[in-house]
Amino acid sequence: MKTSSQASSSMVQTIDAPLHLVWSMVRRFDNPKAYKKFVKSCTMTFGDGGIGSVREVMVVSGLPGGSSMERLDNLNDDLHVMVFSIIGGDHMLENYQSTTKLVQIKGGKTEVVESYVVDVPVGSSKEDTCLFADTIIGCNLRSLAKISEDIAAQL
Repeated sequence: MKTSSQASSSMVQTIDAPLHLVWSMVRRFDNPKAYKKFVKSCTMTFGDGGIGSVREVMVVSGLPGGSSMERLDNLNDDLHVMVFSIIGGDHMLENYQSTTKLVQIKGGKTEVVESYVVDVPVGSSKEDTCLFADTIIGCNLRSLAKISEDIAAQL
């Protein structure tokens, strides 16, 4: 539930690749580096990648912060939905929760919708907070599209 001190946004990416291929990368909570280019490394600190698992993600230098502790809140292979929360780390995304949903659309393409809610840091604005998160998510979604489409083209 979003409060007045929180920001939220949603981004959509259409990918010219089948849903099962795109989902096979998105659902891998233990391997975000497969398409998230800002991830330097990922270590599972609890669990095996299923619901309740916790990962520590180290981000590449040049970004504000250095690490993020993230918990997998939901993973539904039937509905193609993944939800995770940031529960700690060295970054500006406090009380962040992301929901990613994939849908098969016409022409064998996949639509990926990633939405989030996050606290607005003291001294920042909702607009600046969304700009930061949207920039990272947009880069991740474009990377997911390129990698998925390259793999699909080889099949």
